[in-house]
Amino acid sequence: MAVDYAKEIGFKGQFYFEPKPKEPTKHQYDFDSATCINFLRTYGLEKHIKMNIETNHATLAGHTMEHELEYAGSQGFLGSIDANTGDLLLGWDTDQFPTNVYDTTKVMLILLKYGGFTTGGLNFDAKVRRESFEPIDLFYAHIGGMDAFALGLKIAADIRRTGELGQMLKDRYASWDDGIGAEIESGKHGFKSLEKYMLKKGEIEPNKSGRQELFENVVNRYTFR
Repeated sequence: MAVDYAKEIGFKGQFYFEPKPKEPTKHQYDFDSATCINFLRTYGLEKHIKMNIETNHATLAGHTMEHELEYAGSQGFLGSIDANTGDLLLGWDTDQFPTNVYDTTKVMLILLKYGGFTTGGLNFDAKVRRESFEPIDLFYAHIGGMDAFALGLKIAADIRRTGELGQMLKDRYASWDDGIGAEIESGKHGFKSLEKYMLKKGEIEPNKSGRQELFENVVNRYTFR
């Protein structure tokens, strides 16, 4: 109805869906980015609505913020961000201001990967804690949140500028870039042909280490420069 009315009055603004796994009910149809996006596709609204993704809602859905952003970005639905965080030990939405630079760096890495914002931005859907009741606490909270995202952006831009992490990621999945991996991705194989391939090949090749700790160390190095 909202999209139809927008067309009727000539409204050109962007509509957003915000994934929300809880509140007001424990089972929400807009549980996460994947649920929302497929809901929109089911009802033919994919050209009119993008995602407004909130950090606290992502964690309540059992996801990380970067997972939700990556999924939305890969599907062409990345729109805007409710820039907050939550208490990971509670089961409800606390809407705290963002202060974790690791989190803001990951957010900015994904935003830069998909070309940044188009119509949306960072919205501080956040509030100070109950003990912070003086007006100046609002100042500290907003400045701290902006500083955290500004630093995250600088770190993310530095990581992308050197290309080190990107090359590591490319090397990690290099087996899909040529040979049988590339043929699978291009749709040249099905289960029958892959069965013949493996019966002929025999033993599989040894796996290569994912080097998870090295990835984390590299991010740390850029963060602590």
